[in-house]
Amino acid sequence: MKAKILVVDDEADLQLLIKQKFRRQIREQQYEFVFAENGLQALEVLAEHPDVDMVLSDINMPEMDGLTLLVRLGEMSPLLKSVIVSAYGDMDNIRTAMNRGAFDFLTKPIDFRDLEVTMEKTLQYVAQLKDTLKAVRENDILRMYVDASVLQFMTQETFEKSLMTSETIEGTVVFMDMCGFTAISEKEQPDRVVKLINKYFDVMVKEIIAQGGHVDKFMGDAVMAVFRGEYHLDRAVECSLAVRNHINGFKEELSDNSGYHPKVSIGINSGEMVSGNIGSAALKRLDYTVIGDVVNVAQRLQSIAKPGQVVVPDSAYEKLKEAFKCTQVGEVNLKNKSNPVLIYEVIE
Repeated sequence: MKAKILVVDDEADLQLLIKQKFRRQIREQQYEFVFAENGLQALEVLAEHPDVDMVLSDINMPEMDGLTLLVRLGEMSPLLKSVIVSAYGDMDNIRTAMNRGAFDFLTKPIDFRDLEVTMEKTLQYVAQLKDTLKAVRENDILRMYVDASVLQFMTQETFEKSLMTSETIEGTVVFMDMCGFTAISEKEQPDRVVKLINKYFDVMVKEIIAQGGHVDKFMGDAVMAVFRGEYHLDRAVECSLAVRNHINGFKEELSDNSGYHPKVSIGINSGEMVSGNIGSAALKRLDYTVIGDVVNVAQRLQSIAKPGQVVVPDSAYEKLKEAFKCTQVGEVNLKNKSNPVLIYEVIE
């Protein structure tokens, strides 16, 4: 089935470039592209093409920018997913875009292989949402908004039965936590604290995206990421080492003239986990996330990792030992685990 994609960008050459790079998919009727030069034009195009499946949008455009367009798209349809493709890849723009409903964020210059993978992932997710909507409608539910987590005209029982769907996936979970940052936040000015944590999150997010991972959530001064697909464990480790090495190079001057050398502790675990809409039926609020023992162990490994350490369990070590240099840390006791777990530190 042909997917229709709206590209919103004021660069004159991009339309031709898109058509050239995806000429095979266009010829084989896999993709159909429509174009707009700014957010206002995009809304007009969407009115003419209500069957658009996803939007690729720049941020900096005349008349209506991409971040404003995200808000308008969310109001139009919760099934329409957007990917931001922008040269402005700073943390503020990334977090604003995600908070306004962007499905993913890519930076320019465009890596077209990465773009194609992201498009496939986004369109697959849209197809899943449409299948869910179809199934719910077949069960005589009048109307719903799935991904926005605001469900209307639905009873409590219907919500619980129809929306709490899930699947078992194979993947790798990574928890990255800034060591000692709580103490910094207690003595520095709030604006300084926010700038510092955004600086570190910027490093994490860029490396996660570069390795094909997905930022699941921000939790205080920590980030949870999920990697799926081929070599998901290897890519997660590559990402973690890059984050560790980058952050190790920072030195911050604090208000009391002391120096702060930030460090990150990282826990990684790989295996089967449950993926789906997790949340509260009472609030009708959902997050699309992963849960399960693999996730819990990854978080606990991060909690015992020392500053600058990337820690994995022995099950992951067996898959990594030929490609990465690791050293044995020893057996540790993890919460809710009856037996000690042998862990390793990934060095390089």
